[in-house]
Amino acid sequence: MSASKTHFRTCNLCEAMCGIAIKVDDGVITSIKGDEDDSFSRGHICPKAIALKDLYEDPDRIRRPLHKVDGEWQELSWDDALDKVAARIASLQAEHGNDAFGVYLGNPNVHNTGSILMSGGLLRTLKTKNKFSATSVDQLPHHIVCWKLFGHQLRIPVPDIDNTDHFLMFGANPLASNGSIMSVADVKQRLKDVRKRGKLVVVDPRRTATAELADAHHFVRPGSDVLVLLAMLNVLFSDDLVNTGSLTEHLDQDPAHLAASFAEFSPEKVAPLTGMSAEVIRTMVHDFCAASQPVMYGRLGVSVQEFGTLTQYLIMLFNILTGRLDSVGGLMFTKPAVDILAQSGRGHMGRYHSRVRGLPEFNGELPVATLAEEITTPGAGQIKGMMLIAGNPVLSTPNGEQLDRAFEKLDLLVAVDFYINESSRHADFILPPVSPLEREHYDVTFNVLAVRNNARYAEALFPRPKDGRHDWEILLGLRDRLQPAHSLKEKLARNTIRRMGPSGLLNVLLRKGPYGGGKNPFAGLSLNKLKKSPHGVDLGALKPASGAISHHADRKVHLEPAFFLKDLARVNTRFFNRDTGGDKLLLIGRRDVRSNNSWLHNSHRLVKGKDRCTVLINPEDARHLNIQDGQQLRVSSRVGSIELAAAISDEMMLGVVSIPHGWGHHRSGTRWLEAEAHAGVSVNDLTDEMHLDELSGNAVLNGVPVTLQAI
Repeated sequence: MSASKTHFRTCNLCEAMCGIAIKVDDGVITSIKGDEDDSFSRGHICPKAIALKDLYEDPDRIRRPLHKVDGEWQELSWDDALDKVAARIASLQAEHGNDAFGVYLGNPNVHNTGSILMSGGLLRTLKTKNKFSATSVDQLPHHIVCWKLFGHQLRIPVPDIDNTDHFLMFGANPLASNGSIMSVADVKQRLKDVRKRGKLVVVDPRRTATAELADAHHFVRPGSDVLVLLAMLNVLFSDDLVNTGSLTEHLDQDPAHLAASFAEFSPEKVAPLTGMSAEVIRTMVHDFCAASQPVMYGRLGVSVQEFGTLTQYLIMLFNILTGRLDSVGGLMFTKPAVDILAQSGRGHMGRYHSRVRGLPEFNGELPVATLAEEITTPGAGQIKGMMLIAGNPVLSTPNGEQLDRAFEKLDLLVAVDFYINESSRHADFILPPVSPLEREHYDVTFNVLAVRNNARYAEALFPRPKDGRHDWEILLGLRDRLQPAHSLKEKLARNTIRRMGPSGLLNVLLRKGPYGGGKNPFAGLSLNKLKKSPHGVDLGALKPASGAISHHADRKVHLEPAFFLKDLARVNTRFFNRDTGGDKLLLIGRRDVRSNNSWLHNSHRLVKGKDRCTVLINPEDARHLNIQDGQQLRVSSRVGSIELAAAISDEMMLGVVSIPHGWGHHRSGTRWLEAEAHAGVSVNDLTDEMHLDELSGNAVLNGVPVTLQAI
């Protein structure tokens, strides 16, 4: 008789947190569908979810530790592998200093309960200043804005999409991303509901799937969003539309004096540089202010440009000056069951700087755009060894070819990963964790960004194999070897943490959280109650935080104009006092709903079909350059060239081209399914490691000047 069961959990392949139902017959996954009873995702599912089955079954996935000897991979036992890796790290740091060993943390870590809750021990043990992550090619501007304004890097408000009646969106395509810094399952229906209540407006250099759904879409020249927002703030003040409402008493200063900062940026002045008319800019402001419950939101396309931090600040400021922060339908703060803000640092900046370029750290991490030069530049503090934890920076960070060459020069490279990818192919050791379905899951991070408060826990669908290890077990194993416990008290504490594991720690955090029942052990939310609620627990709509908005000592929202608006001098120089780029085309990235950075390109069902790694180009640009649809092109920037096919489309703004992120599997030594057919090229072989957002050190991935040449 067939043994059949259905397992309910959250898909952890993106930020949307969709509830899924996985049917298993005789130990084999036979279907993955949306969970109709999940109150957050409401049965929605995207094509990526099926990749959970592919990752679990993939024959290319590494299952045992590997050691490269004379260019050949050899399997090791776990004890032998951890012993050898720890010894090599200790030897390298003893000879060259702690900072000679660097760490890169990839995006998958925040989708992994064990990594989030239990990886800190190893990072503290390494005592290195050379720590990097995907944050500085993604959301760093969000963290800096919220650290400055609200006193905590994770105090990030999200659009109250279920109540807003006017959604103004810059540089975001949630129909492809499923939401970002806004965890929002079933986003297409939710945006349709916004349109029923009012209006959806998208500002983007490309007419994306989200823009197609919108009531209005406005092309904007890449990188000039900052000018549009400065002009919108100019209109707010000049047309007497500033109204901070109930926020007024929570601000640390009267915003009226900010008017002078925006006085010179009239819509008429900026319009020729943005591709948007002055009339459109003024109308966007007045329509926003006329709505009952509007919100403005900006995401990746805004963050990864030359003025990404200033632009995100201006978006936040616009919401504040129109009374849309901490207001129903506006930007709202979540109340997650696990309060990670109380468990994490508020943030800091500039306590030390990178060795070569002098770039400031933020929260103990240096901008990843400086990683290659820190490896290749001789001198005290030079990086001699690296550990990559669930990351592929050769494809994810600027000037990937340069970093690819730099990794070849390392004395030691260790990868915690279950694939041999473009970065880990250089490794001396690969320590593979189990797949997502072989570990428990709770969204510690993304519930902080959810558009509705909810909680859901799932135990592992499949038991961890005897010769398998969880990410956290690998990291703690290295920690214990690098820094053995000396006292009995410390040994007992470490053993207790190991026995508890992520689920034990999670239960403690749930009990301490806002729904935990306080001192009553029988009341409130607990891990046991979540286990009895396989479809999750709905904790209600977002509500105004009122006096609890800020984590600053004075409980005020700090407007911080001195820090952010000092960048206006650079804006003036960039746009008004020098050539703005001549006749070069400007490059932007893009994302497909079936793709998630470079993670899922080993899933045949997700990469099969029409080639998606193409360069989108406007028909008029194609005619001017004598380019035909499907023709092979060479795209070149300051740092390099790539070759791929042209896809002519009027969805692109004139003067702008688009190449997707995450491809480039042509490098030898990787293990990718049908690599030849689906290799693509890496857009980050064009992005420039020297081009940064100066306020934050975040990489500039959008607005890169490029030339096109038919092959």
